[in-house]
Amino acid sequence: MGKHTLIELEKQGWQALSSAGDAGKRFYEAILREDAVMVFPGGLRLSGKEAILASLAAQPWQSFQMEEAQTLDLTENAGVVVYQVTAQRAGSAPYEALISSTYVQHDGVWKLVLHQQTPV
Repeated sequence: MGKHTLIELEKQGWQALSSAGDAGKRFYEAILREDAVMVFPGGLRLSGKEAILASLAAQPWQSFQMEEAQTLDLTENAGVVVYQVTAQRAGSAPYEALISSTYVQHDGVWKLVLHQQTPV
């Protein structure tokens, strides 16, 4: 699978969410599987591509830093990337979390199926 492929996808996602306009929506429109699920702090669970895309209207991140990124191969066509992120929006305190994202590959394209954030 190539460890760096999934780490690079995560980095591209953070970059898109750090850009003005609809860069985040465009990125996730292409990478989310239809039945994707995202689990966030505070008990927020978003199920399905449409619900996730609808939630991406938040203020962009001003900065982010990924640390200790590693991948776990589940099968030839599935893997998990785990890392710690520190991100900050303008006028807000830094957000620190442990992240895990699970991807599956179909027809040579990686799709995000599960993303979870745990604050640290």
